[in-house]
Amino acid sequence: MNKRALLIIPGVFFMLMLGLLLFGLGRNPSMVPSALTNRPLPEFSLPSLNYGSIQDISQVSTEDLKGGISIINFWATWCPPCHIEHPYLVEISEREQELTFIGVNYKDDLDEARLFLEEKGSPFEKVIIDLNGRLGIDFGLAGAPETFIVDSAGIIRYRHVGVINHQIWEETFEPVISRIN
Repeated sequence: MNKRALLIIPGVFFMLMLGLLLFGLGRNPSMVPSALTNRPLPEFSLPSLNYGSIQDISQVSTEDLKGGISIINFWATWCPPCHIEHPYLVEISEREQELTFIGVNYKDDLDEARLFLEEKGSPFEKVIIDLNGRLGIDFGLAGAPETFIVDSAGIIRYRHVGVINHQIWEETFEPVISRIN
């Protein structure tokens, strides 16, 4: 091989790597594709977390989430972004009364989760306990926080990875909810 070819090969390799980098930087990290989008909720029946004035120890199942638009939020007390997101969820849930907010307490200490909700308020109508993370696996969870919009038939319509704030709610969630309605 001549010297010219030896100089071209690293240049071509560098350009390919630069192209891959630019492609990756142009993508939105919260827009993670989900195999479950436009598919039914995974089947489950798990206990609910009792806290504050909610003292019933009951099971929550897939069937309980049908009949209206649900916002399912996976969260945990060990998750710093969940602490950032929580006040927004409380405020949004108070404003958006027609939506059902369901929390999934993901691989968490139940006493800490109860204390967290009692101290900071709860946006959730129900909180599902997912101690071993099996429900998270069934949802294809990458980590907490993640939020799903589910229509009245129990079909997952949208998945959001990361923190929800007012801007994300208005720009992403509201259009999806409007389309469902």
